[in-house]
Amino acid sequence: MKDRAKSAVSAISVLIFCFLYIPLLCVAVFSVNASKLGLEWGGFTWDWYIKLFHNEMILNAAWNTLVLAVVSTLISTIVGTFLAIGLYRFPWGKKVLGRLDLLLHLPVVTPDIIFAVALVVAFSALRALTGLFELGLGSMIMGHITFQIAFVALVIRGRLELIGTDVEEAAYDLYASHRRVLFKVLLPLLRPGIMAGAMLAFTLSLDDFVISFFTAGPKSTTLPLFIYASVKRGVTPEIHALSTLVMILTILLVGLMQWITNRSASADNSLSH
Repeated sequence: MKDRAKSAVSAISVLIFCFLYIPLLCVAVFSVNASKLGLEWGGFTWDWYIKLFHNEMILNAAWNTLVLAVVSTLISTIVGTFLAIGLYRFPWGKKVLGRLDLLLHLPVVTPDIIFAVALVVAFSALRALTGLFELGLGSMIMGHITFQIAFVALVIRGRLELIGTDVEEAAYDLYASHRRVLFKVLLPLLRPGIMAGAMLAFTLSLDDFVISFFTAGPKSTTLPLFIYASVKRGVTPEIHALSTLVMILTILLVGLMQWITNRSASADNSLSH
């Protein structure tokens, strides 16, 4: 009976993975199909990737996407790190900490469409008051930072709870200053969590569509926005190639984040023993 249950669970798991990844595999196959329509196999070719890298609009969109992801990730990682330290190392009251924790989780559970509309309203109000905050790459960076900070802080919070406070207290007992404890003890211990949080923020920014769509300007098209606009005119092999590259980059980043997490867990286990 147990063997049948295990076999059934294994079969269901395989079917779920097939349901998730077969469409992605089809896109990758179409990206190397010589047939332009993609409905029949016309032979293997790299021509669509070559044309992709000679398309100036796609290259501009890729550059905007990279700038957006790097800048927003850098800022959100710094702010999210110190936010997590401030929340979980400062002696807040239990009720206050609970409310702050709720505020930290709100950007994670709030639907993207609501967040995007709120950002548009906020930028419109600020633009009316100051004449600044025109929609463009700057507004997209600010929009991405607003939701990335929460994800980074939550990842680092888990790391803070894992390492505890014993090492910090030992450093204080040895008369280390707050600044020295922060930069010589706490931040090195948090490095795996900071890197994992940064990778998560970068991946979220790279793939984001809704918030980018609402906060973008006419000259700040990103790859997700370009793919969406191109699909409305008809899916071309170049779009298949572009989607495949974005998918591969996302998989690599997620894999790197998982490797960092597993390595830090192994290091913690070795230290504890």
